[in-house]
Amino acid sequence: MANQAKDGDTVIIKKYANRRLYNTRTSSYITLDHLAQMVKENVEFKVIDAKSGADLTHSILTQIIMEEEATGEQMLPTNFLRQLIAMYGNSMQALLPGYLEASMEHFRENQNKLRKAIEDSIGSNPLAQIAQRNMEMFKAAAAAFVPGATVSGSTGREDDKPASSSPAGSDSELSELRKQMAEMQKKLEQLGK
Repeated sequence: MANQAKDGDTVIIKKYANRRLYNTRTSSYITLDHLAQMVKENVEFKVIDAKSGADLTHSILTQIIMEEEATGEQMLPTNFLRQLIAMYGNSMQALLPGYLEASMEHFRENQNKLRKAIEDSIGSNPLAQIAQRNMEMFKAAAAAFVPGATVSGSTGREDDKPASSSPAGSDSELSELRKQMAEMQKKLEQLGK
């Protein structure tokens, strides 16, 4: 992104009275979505009031979270939010920000370690190799019961066409499925003998 900070510089975002945000690095107006993307890209920024110079970064970040929670998949459980609100004015309020920051940092470290461990172990893990062989055996078994079948369910025959939305198309597809099930049952009975 063109507005990434270089050498640890902080991008200054000015917020004007008309609620518009101005990126001083790119000399362009931006939205909260742009700021959210900057956070995801680890771009350091500071939002200041254009008139007073007051630091508004905290309230803008909170606003981004509120919009994400309202429009996207909710990440903050209701019980957590209730407990967080209850902490305001509590004697432990001063300790909570440091605790939450340390907890999030610990979570990110563990997430990175887990991701690296999974990436490192997939290729050399005997269990992953066994799972791959099992999948190949499953595919072979599916092909044995329904000639030309793939795991996704297509039989590979020319008469495989998407079912029409008409009842007649559904009935013929249902009867074809019943026929295939009967054939599979016969093969299973023969194998069991």
